[in-house]
Amino acid sequence: MKAIIGLGNPEIKYKNTRHNTGFLIVDEILKAHQVTLINKFNSFFAKKDNLMYLLPKTYMNLSGNAILEIINFYKLTNNDILVIYDDATIEFGTFRLKKSGSFGGHNGIKSIISCLGTDVFDRLKVGVGPVPNNISIDSFVLSNFNDNELKNIELMGKHAVKLIDCWLNEGMEAAQNKFNKKMI
Repeated sequence: MKAIIGLGNPEIKYKNTRHNTGFLIVDEILKAHQVTLINKFNSFFAKKDNLMYLLPKTYMNLSGNAILEIINFYKLTNNDILVIYDDATIEFGTFRLKKSGSFGGHNGIKSIISCLGTDVFDRLKVGVGPVPNNISIDSFVLSNFNDNELKNIELMGKHAVKLIDCWLNEGMEAAQNKFNKKMI
C-alpha cells in the first residue's frame, strides 16, 4: 500500500494559489486514474487498488496530523508515502524528488516532520518560483496562478502521472533520474 499526498489549503479561495500546487497536481493524477475523493481521515481521500490519495483538510500548517492518521490506520511506513508540494525557491515547472531533508521554510513539511518524528520520507517539490523581488514569499505563494501557469500545472500533472508510475514500479532513484528536471 502506497499513499500519494498533495499539500494545500482546503478553502475555495486558495484553490488556484501557488501554495495549493500539491492539491492541483494530485487533482490531475486523480483525473488520469479516474478516482473520486471522499471525506475521511480529516482529508479528501481515495483508495484504488494498492494506492491511496490524500489531500489534508487540516490546512498547510497542520498537514502532518492528517498524514499521521492514514499512516497509523493503514500501518504505513515513511517509505510508503510521496508528499507533493510547492517550492518557491525552484524555477516554475521544475520537479525535484528527494528522500529526506529539512523543511526548507515550508510549514506543511515542517508539520509532517514534527508528526512523523523524522525528515526521511519521499517528497516531490514542484517549482513555482522565482519569487519576484517586490513581494514577500508568503504573499507570493498565496497568490493565484495566471491562466497560462494553470495550463502548465495541468501539463505538469500529466508528467506527475508518469512520475508516480515510475516511483511505484522502479523506485525513488529511477524516478529521480528520469524526472528531476524542468518539465515544461
